[in-house]
Amino acid sequence: MRRKWPEEFNSILNGAEEVTLDLPAIDNDDGSRSEAISRKALKVRMSMEDYERIWPLAEMRYRLDGNMTGKAITLITTNPHYHRWHPADGGTVDDVSDSGRHYKTAYVVVHFLLDDVRETAAA
Repeated sequence: MRRKWPEEFNSILNGAEEVTLDLPAIDNDDGSRSEAISRKALKVRMSMEDYERIWPLAEMRYRLDGNMTGKAITLITTNPHYHRWHPADGGTVDDVSDSGRHYKTAYVVVHFLLDDVRETAAA
């Protein structure tokens, strides 16, 4: 199934940093050894409020539009293979509203697996 990333969440990906996730080879319980893996990903620092809004999209693959056409992303939240890249504390920022009221905004750092999904067509 081809799911499109919801347009209302496009701003969340603004300023995303493209990174590489390196998974070392591991020894399995059955004595076999897995190969080391490198995966491209997007690293995003977003407000906790935005994170709570996109939580229902976690662990599902979504195709992107715009300047990221041909790519798909999957928000990492609970996958044990990517434990080091699960959502983490992104700090807080103190600010003052226009009315003079002080408030804090909590942030979280998340990673989206990034895949190339361009399809070739016969000419």
